[in-house]
Amino acid sequence: GTQLKLGGYVYAAPPAGAGHGKHDHVVFETDAPARIVFNDHRRFGLMTLVQTVRLEDDKLFKDIGIEPLSPGFNAKHLAAAFAGKKTPIKSALLDQRVVAGLGNIYVSEALFRGHISPKRLAGSLKPYEIARLVPAINTVLKDAIKAGGSSLRDHARPDGELGMFQHRFLVYDREGQPCKLGCKGTVKRIVQAGRSTFYCPKCQK
Repeated sequence: GTQLKLGGYVYAAPPAGAGHGKHDHVVFETDAPARIVFNDHRRFGLMTLVQTVRLEDDKLFKDIGIEPLSPGFNAKHLAAAFAGKKTPIKSALLDQRVVAGLGNIYVSEALFRGHISPKRLAGSLKPYEIARLVPAINTVLKDAIKAGGSSLRDHARPDGELGMFQHRFLVYDREGQPCKLGCKGTVKRIVQAGRSTFYCPKCQK
């Protein structure tokens, strides 16, 4: 199923008759025939109904940032979002009010591809660095989509198959291993805001 936040799934199941799982909180019966099930044993997620025309004004959506694969996501947008920010660039990119949907893995990977240290303050990035970061984010996300996502722990695709992007990580989960760019640096792990960050101190400045 499609994984939501730190846990939970939306998955397709056979028509009613097989019974529901203990943590199936919302079930849609369809004419496919199939059931669409929202399962969340940790109760981190929620589901609500909102009219499409009122979506942008809904309290859950009104402050969400731009989608990173949308046409409006560009260097100009990021420069405005980062202006004056005294938080690390890693934290800024994980802020859903700045960019919607970027997860911890993909931020680490994008910063590596953009040659930017995750410890840099967002407001310190130069225009040429931001211009380098935008395509890095796009490339990471598009490559991850093609690979079916990253299967770490219990994540699976809607068809039940595992994603394969974890086999293409350049820095994430590679602590102590040599940098894949051949710079002779070693991948380091630090913790930022409670999340693991992986980067190459030699490549990322």
